[in-house]
Amino acid sequence: MARSAESVNAVIKAYDVRGVVGDQIDARFTRDVGASFARLMRAEGATRVVIGHDMRESSPELADAFAAGVTAQGLDVTHIGLASTDELYFASGRFGCPGAMFTASHNPARYNGIKLCRANALPVGQDTGLATIKDELVAGVPEHDGEPGSIDTVELLDDYAEFLRELVRLSAERPLTIAVDAGNGMGGHTVPAVLGALEHVKIVPLYFELDGTFPNHEANPLDPKNLVDLQHLVRESGADIGLAFDGDADRCFVVDEKGDPVSPSAITALVAERELAKEPGATIIHNLITSKAVPELVRSLGGTPMRTRVGHSFIKQQMAATGAVFGGEHSAHYYFRDFWGADSGMLAALHVLAALGETDAPVSELMSSYTTYAASGEINSTVDDAAARTAAVLDAFAGRARSVDRLDGVTVQLADDAWFNLRASNTEPLLRLNVEARSAEEVDALVTEILSVVRS
Repeated sequence: MARSAESVNAVIKAYDVRGVVGDQIDARFTRDVGASFARLMRAEGATRVVIGHDMRESSPELADAFAAGVTAQGLDVTHIGLASTDELYFASGRFGCPGAMFTASHNPARYNGIKLCRANALPVGQDTGLATIKDELVAGVPEHDGEPGSIDTVELLDDYAEFLRELVRLSAERPLTIAVDAGNGMGGHTVPAVLGALEHVKIVPLYFELDGTFPNHEANPLDPKNLVDLQHLVRESGADIGLAFDGDADRCFVVDEKGDPVSPSAITALVAERELAKEPGATIIHNLITSKAVPELVRSLGGTPMRTRVGHSFIKQQMAATGAVFGGEHSAHYYFRDFWGADSGMLAALHVLAALGETDAPVSELMSSYTTYAASGEINSTVDDAAARTAAVLDAFAGRARSVDRLDGVTVQLADDAWFNLRASNTEPLLRLNVEARSAEEVDALVTEILSVVRS
C-alpha cells in the first residue's frame, strides 16, 4: 500500500526506523518495510535475512510481520528470537547475511523500531538504503512473482557469549564483584550468559526482569538520573565496579567503586590502549565530541587517530574503509574490527573487566590516567532556527576562536585546550552542545556563555 511522504519521513530516521506503536508503526507497516528491505538486499545478492527482537510487548508481532514481508519477496528468514542488538550483529556476521533488530533502544515503552544491517553487520543508513526503502513505502512496494521464502528458528545466545569471551579473556587472578543494572532491558538476557559463566566473577543484579514497560527507570544510562539506583547498589554492595546497559544492551556505561560515573571517552581511551598493545600502529576512530585525551593517547602510543562525525553509520563506514581496530563514541557506543566493525557494549565491558582484573587498583585509580580534561556532557536546547543560533554563537566567539571546522555542526577550538561543538539534531528542533576544557570551572563558564547566546 502507498503511504504519505510525511508519515514515512516521521518514522524513517537517519540511522534506523523508529516511532510510536499503533500510531506510526504497526504490523502492516513493518511487513512493507520487510518487503522493501528484502528487495534491496536481493538486488545485492542476499538470499536470507536474520531477525531478532527485544522484550517490548509489540516486538514479536512486528518482527513476525517483517518476516512475512521478507519471505513474500522470496528470501528466507532465520529468526533468533529475544536478543540484544549486538547479538543480532553477531548473527549477521556468523551467517553472513543481512539483519533486522526490533527495538527502540532507550526510548519509552510506547515506541518501537528497526535497526537494519547488511551482511556482516554493515550499516544501512539514509544514504545507504533507508532512502530507497522510504521511496518504496510512499509509492507502494512491488509484489514478487516468484516462490516465497521459508522461516527457521535458531538459538544463538550461548554461541554469542562464547564468541565474546574468546575475544577478551579475563584473568582468573582477581575475584571481581560486578553490580549490573539491566534497566529491565536485554542486558537481563545477555549478562547472565556472558558474565555468569566467568570464574571469580560475582554478579549483583538489578532490574534483570525483561519488561518493556520499564517499571523502574528509563533504560537510558546516558541520563544521570537513570544511574542513581546503580550508584546506590555499588556503594551498598561494596562492588568493585558497576555496569549499566541501555534497553537493547548495545551500550554500556561504567560506574566506579565509589559510585561515580566513568566518562565513555575514558573507556574509549582504555580500550584503544589495549587494542594498540595487540596491534601497534593501528587506526583508532573517535567521533568529534570525544575527549581530546583519546587522540592524544593514541598518538602517544604510536597509533593513528581518525576523527569522524557523530553517528554509528559514519563510524561503521570508516571502520570498514580504514580497517580501524577500534572506534568509540562519547555516547558509549564502542566498535570492534573483530566484531565485524559493529558496536557491542558487552565487549567493551569485558575489556574494562579484563583491565581491572590485571591490576590491584580500584576502577577510579585505573581510569584516572585516561581522564585528562573536564567535560560538560551533551546539553540540548530547543530552538526555532538552529542555523541562526549557531551563527550567533560563532559571532560571539569570533575574536577568540583559534579554529572552526564544520565536519558535524561547528567545532570551535579556543585557547588553553578548551573547545566546544554545537550541532543540530537530525530529527528534532534541538541544538546539541558539548564543551571540554582543563577544569570544571572553565567548562561551566563556557557553557553559561554559549547557552546565553543559544537561548536568547
